Amino acid sequence: MPTGIAISDVRRQLFDAAERILLRAGANALTSRAVTTEAGVAKGVLHRHFEDFDAFLADLVLDRVGRIEIRSRALRESAGTGDVVGNLAAALTDLFGTIALRIVGLVIARDALRARLREAGGPGVPVLREATAMVAGYLAAERDLGRIPAGADVDLLAPTLIGAAHLLFADADGPVPGAGELRRVVATVVPAGGTDARPLMA
Repeated sequence: MPTGIAISDVRRQLFDAAERILLRAGANALTSRAVTTEAGVAKGVLHRHFEDFDAFLADLVLDRVGRIEIRSRALRESAGTGDVVGNLAAALTDLFGTIALRIVGLVIARDALRARLREAGGPGVPVLREATAMVAGYLAAERDLGRIPAGADVDLLAPTLIGAAHLLFADADGPVPGAGELRRVVATVVPAGGTDARPLMA
């Protein structure tokens, strides 16, 4: 490569630049020129590595989705420890308090990007889809341990929690919801019994 920079480093540099723009100015400010300027690279660098700008954005979204999968494993591994409500509140704050909310807005705003992502990952909105699976997997693990009732419908509880948390964090430019506010939402949705580190007695 003429720049002498490895391809993987260029991708990371461009992705990180796009993330900074999203966090600072939102999806409307995200253009190929803005990304290359932010990254400090020549304008043609992005198009040497990606078919077009929507291909770049699709790879950006999928890269960030991969981070949710890492969070998902960590959350499942926490099952049986701490406080169920607290674990969920912390995971949701970590998710929606970062770039995830901006990524959801970007996906919703660009039809061509959604079409590419459907081809790559199936139906549903990326980030929200993986976040729902993350919560469902954790709730199922806690149900297996007896820390939430055996009859809890985790496939219904998970999207309910994600939807409620998304609404709390929806104003990306506003103040971050307080920990107590999110805990109240989680405690309202999660069946009684998910509040202590010991398995529930039959």
